[in-house]
Amino acid sequence: MSLPTDGHVHTEWSWDTVTGSMIGSCERAIEVGLPSVAFTEHADLTPWLIPEPVRPVLPEHFRVRLRPDGVLEPPDLDVSGYLACVEECRSRFPGLRILSGVELSEPHWHRPRADALLAAHDFDRVLGSVHSLPDGEHHHEVTVVDQPPGELLRAYLGEVLELVESTADFAVLAHIDYPLRSWPGEGPPFAAAEFEEEFRTVLRALARSGRALEVNTKVPLPGAVVRWWYQAGGEAVAFGSDAHEPGLVGHGFAEAAALAESCGFRPGRTPHDFWRR
Repeated sequence: MSLPTDGHVHTEWSWDTVTGSMIGSCERAIEVGLPSVAFTEHADLTPWLIPEPVRPVLPEHFRVRLRPDGVLEPPDLDVSGYLACVEECRSRFPGLRILSGVELSEPHWHRPRADALLAAHDFDRVLGSVHSLPDGEHHHEVTVVDQPPGELLRAYLGEVLELVESTADFAVLAHIDYPLRSWPGEGPPFAAAEFEEEFRTVLRALARSGRALEVNTKVPLPGAVVRWWYQAGGEAVAFGSDAHEPGLVGHGFAEAAALAESCGFRPGRTPHDFWRR
């Protein structure tokens, strides 16, 4: 089976990675046999209040962005520099289909900024995602929220539903299972069936919107979610490693492609297309 496009990769142009490399990611994509790669750099639009106990253990490139009040405000994406790097890589790797892109965090909360960014630049791939949840007048990044994991996942899926039901402009819903990245190793393991109705509610709304679901391989997406997506009438899946360093480009793609195929999805008309039912 041929591997699909890695449609969710971050490089040195995403503020949260110090090990990203667009050139290195292209080399890795070719090495593992990918037909195409989309560099979907972060456009994180929401400032996060970082809990006090977490601040001392943040990576240095996060700590330097903390304000005195403990709020971390992600920087704007340098789109012109990023697009110049995309063009350089297209020239350097003519056999690899390279897609430009952006990952918009909570675009339904920031419509003027998100709409202005997309109006000014013609990206090939636009992801919509949720990374944070509201808490009073502030927002917290999901993986540092102090809340029982099941409650956190339900709150997260509730916010994802708000995103999906909005008219925010994006083509792919990224990492529907994002809170699983911080699911505690001790205690009961994650069981998708316990959250079936919440997942199905989001998936039905996503299908109505005509957008694609991302099979994100950073933490393998539970197979049940992909089956529920097919049953909801979802038309397409995209695949994304969410790599923040070259060595993770295409990680887990053989398994993810086999899962999608077992659920009824097939490669699109071109190697860089979504897989469709």
